[in-house]
Amino acid sequence: MRVGLYPGTFDPLTNGHLDIIERACVLVDRLIIGVAINRDKNPLFSLEERVEMIERNIGKINNHGAQVVVDPFENLLIQKAKQVNATVIIRGLRAVSDFEYEYALVGMNRAMQPDIETVFLMAEAKHQAIASRLVKEIARLGGDVSSFVTPGVQQALIAKYTTA
Repeated sequence: MRVGLYPGTFDPLTNGHLDIIERACVLVDRLIIGVAINRDKNPLFSLEERVEMIERNIGKINNHGAQVVVDPFENLLIQKAKQVNATVIIRGLRAVSDFEYEYALVGMNRAMQPDIETVFLMAEAKHQAIASRLVKEIARLGGDVSSFVTPGVQQALIAKYTTA
């Protein structure tokens, strides 16, 4: 069984994330969506909210027969990959700047666990500009994020910023 791990903070889940998830399902039999608990990032949504967002939305994509599981983690990415028996780490790229950062991570991960590969999937052109950070900023300032996130995520963003 080919197991892949797609890690991220998913704060919030975007259409770009969903695109990568759907395309990663073609490559593996089981895809673990690793929701990172990264206290340094100070996420807008709690871990539980982020997991729920993903679980609610993955049923709407074509999983190409792959089993898709959402699994939070707080340890090193490479440790999580080993823990879930992943043979591949899936990473989404939008721009060259993403690649430069990811390239350094791949080198470190390969040094620690050389039998786990990293595969980069380029975001579809229509999703390349989408970044969770920018989606949050647009929503915070009252802009329309409907082309960047699902309706449920949009509602969650509106709720966060109207109660904040």
